[in-house]
Amino acid sequence: MQHDEMIGKVQALAQLPDRGAAERATRAVLETLAERLPSALANHMAAQLPPTLAASVRQKTDSAADGHGSTSGERFDLTVFAGRIAGRAATDEETAIQEAAGVLEVLDAALTPELTEKMAGVLPADIRELLPAGRAVDDGG
Repeated sequence: MQHDEMIGKVQALAQLPDRGAAERATRAVLETLAERLPSALANHMAAQLPPTLAASVRQKTDSAADGHGSTSGERFDLTVFAGRIAGRAATDEETAIQEAAGVLEVLDAALTPELTEKMAGVLPADIRELLPAGRAVDDGG
């Protein structure tokens, strides 16, 4: 999926007023997701994104590799996830959750099914609930 198509879909799904807001939301969610995922998984995600969006992911995984963070991904819940997105997108946490759900739905369509399954598998249940219905199911029973 190309950059403009992804941003357009995020704008529609998250009901954002313009492409600039959709761009900010997408980058905020990708950066925050990259902090939460193991770096190898985040790098696989970046490899399947348009270069302009992959940069947001790689920026976070590169800083983790430099010793700032861990290669296993930070552990945080939906409250922290929403707070970080809100801070990056200059919005409130409720809006950040709505935007994250839109971005994650577009990611689900843009990435290979295997990769989205792996991502869902490493996210905590509260963040996983933002994924499209088919991915949000807990395989643990």
